Amino acid sequence: MRDRVVAILLALAAASAPAVAADGVPVVYTVNYPLAYFAERVGGDLVQVHFPTPPGVDPAFWKPGPDVIVDFQGADLILRNGAGYAKWTGMASLPRRTQVDTSRSFADQYLPANLGVVHSHGPSGDHSHSGVAFTTWLDPEQAIAQARAIEQALARLRPEHASAFAAGADALEADLRTLDRELREAFAGLAARPLLASHPVYQYLARRYELDLRALLWEPDVAPGEGDWQELDELLAKRPTSLMLWEAEPTVATREQLERRGVGVIVFDPCANRPREGDFISVQRANAGALNDITRPSVQ
Repeated sequence: MRDRVVAILLALAAASAPAVAADGVPVVYTVNYPLAYFAERVGGDLVQVHFPTPPGVDPAFWKPGPDVIVDFQGADLILRNGAGYAKWTGMASLPRRTQVDTSRSFADQYLPANLGVVHSHGPSGDHSHSGVAFTTWLDPEQAIAQARAIEQALARLRPEHASAFAAGADALEADLRTLDRELREAFAGLAARPLLASHPVYQYLARRYELDLRALLWEPDVAPGEGDWQELDELLAKRPTSLMLWEAEPTVATREQLERRGVGVIVFDPCANRPREGDFISVQRANAGALNDITRPSVQ
């Protein structure tokens, strides 16, 4: 009953809230950083882009408070990722007319997450990786489709700026295709090798670059327990692996334990939240560089 009352109050607040667009500039709210970056590249100074998830929090499982939901309700566009990402959007009272599912064009190509284990994820709390894999943007081709969906949505909203939005999307697509080539080259030497991932977030990356990837449920800042190491040893006995992808740098102790088992660490940041330095493209290029450093060590 209380949730229903809160939903009604939020809807009333949205209905009575003043327009948030200033001087005709569309206000865009996004559920993750990649969409915010794409919207900024496509729209430039012609849009106001807001990505309210706090630093250090996984946007996929973040739950905004009532005040932030009201901000989303007042936006000219709400950019959703699709693939079951940010499930709170399906429970909040958000205007349908302003929502854009940016991955709708390739929904028939979604991959299953293949894991139903619930585990803790820091301030985001407990969550599950069951259902559909949602880090769609790690496949640059899918990222391009999401950027084009944003371009089309902005052009419908402000048709007088359609050519500017198209130019922004063209420039972004060129950068994403360059990134695709760099990643394909970086992964070329790994396609035939069994790999591990610390977390089930690389499904689309693995499909794009034909990787033989098996995911665990380990957190970078949490020391694996004795049972975790035992399970890993059993897995390595059946499926020898020399490299493991991580979303962020694991603890020193974890890295040392992995290296004792002959498993090297590669940090491949999905960049779901805004990075401390750089932007989406620079982070992904750094990911490719990290791969090259391990697979193609420089000759001294």
